[in-house]
Amino acid sequence: MSHKCDLCDKAFSQYVHIKTHMRVHTGDKPYKCSLCDKSFSTSSGLQRHKRGIHSNRRPYDCHCCGKLFKSGIQLKQHVRIHAGAKPYSCRHCSGCFTWFNQLKAHLLKSHNEGTWFTCHICQKKFVRNGHFKQHLLRHGDVKPYLCSECAECFYTAGELKYHELSHSDFKAFCCGSCGKYFKRKDAGRRHFQTCSGTLRFSDF
Repeated sequence: MSHKCDLCDKAFSQYVHIKTHMRVHTGDKPYKCSLCDKSFSTSSGLQRHKRGIHSNRRPYDCHCCGKLFKSGIQLKQHVRIHAGAKPYSCRHCSGCFTWFNQLKAHLLKSHNEGTWFTCHICQKKFVRNGHFKQHLLRHGDVKPYLCSECAECFYTAGELKYHELSHSDFKAFCCGSCGKYFKRKDAGRRHFQTCSGTLRFSDF
């Protein structure tokens, strides 16, 4: 027996599948990640998110600098840095950028194209919605992200993840000059500038 969606005419062999499909139309996302504020319409989507974002497993390594990545796509994007590729170009000027978010920020700041995310409390402006949402949390008293090792609390999942490195021996950042590994990107950057004798640092 076929179960047909009344809104888009898609058909499914089982009723449970059409119930899941209807979330596409309703926007319902009942599966919430326990480690960050993202939600998903299916349990499989939540599991993919956890494997891709919150897992420490990084099987893909860069042959130029040794940095480790969780997926081949992330590695492919990273290699642009070593190749000097800048595929995103501004239609108003000669500016070219390695990342789309860099182009988006440029269009907003230099050509007033796009929309700022403005804090209604302090009027601070943000290019990216994610950064804007993280900023709003700082106006509150609640720090919802709790470290399981020491019970210290944080405003964002990113801050918690950065803190958790202090409890781990995992080192993902490798100096492209001497091969030394570091837990944190900023520590690796400072080392690289000294080790390579340059202030330019784009290999991490």
